[in-house]
Amino acid sequence: MKKLTICIVQLMMVLTVTAQTYKSVSNISFTSKSDAYAKERLKLDVYYPEGLTDCPVIVWFHGGGLEGGQKEIPQRLKEKGYVVVGANYRLLPNVTVDKTLDDAAEAVAWAFRHAKDYGGDPRKIVVTGHSAGGYLSMMLCLNKAWLKGYGIDADSVWQYIPFSGQAITHYNVRKMQGINPLQPTIDEYAPLYWVRPDCPPLVLICGDRELELYGRYDENQYLARMMKLVGHKQTYLYEIDGHGHGGMVDPSFHILDTHIKQMLGEPVNP
Repeated sequence: MKKLTICIVQLMMVLTVTAQTYKSVSNISFTSKSDAYAKERLKLDVYYPEGLTDCPVIVWFHGGGLEGGQKEIPQRLKEKGYVVVGANYRLLPNVTVDKTLDDAAEAVAWAFRHAKDYGGDPRKIVVTGHSAGGYLSMMLCLNKAWLKGYGIDADSVWQYIPFSGQAITHYNVRKMQGINPLQPTIDEYAPLYWVRPDCPPLVLICGDRELELYGRYDENQYLARMMKLVGHKQTYLYEIDGHGHGGMVDPSFHILDTHIKQMLGEPVNP
């Protein structure tokens, strides 16, 4: 009887979400920067459920090695009851990584200020993204200075859930430093440099360690170990067997959904 009740509750939740109407707003400028490239590039899209309030807000940063890519609203984040913000950032080598990180921080700050305009709850903001987007998520989480510049405490983010982010200094940052992309370094542009015990939940997701890009799983495994050693209690590490750097994206959304549901106290599908 208990199982039947749980199944009915889950079915009702699915029906409620799928019957919901969603809207999109595109190319919203989120920057106060005045240079031409910033004005052209720093825009975001918002996808939101009409008429709902207090929804989780997902800030999604695209991949592309920090050198390419465009803002997007991933299909797997649609019709889930989420407000989804897909944001651009300025790209290397047109700017330095400092400016790219500052752009990402400004986009998250925009989400805090405007979440309620789209039915979102600023207390339930999740910062995520794939590859370069995952790297940006990690850096905003661990180095609090980036969000502090916009009056946001990095610890007020609900969860950080990077997909296959680079934990050492990003390889294209190293390239701009004159360092071979396969020569690993850890400096102020490495999430590993900023390990700390007091950040929000950090959910690290990677593909198969033998198939991932440039040892990406191994970097994340070391970051997870160091976070635990310094005393962080809510670092999670997932390896998606049989999936490489691109293939790991789709199944990663199930892990993201699971962690959101757990934080909401909702039933979790296996």
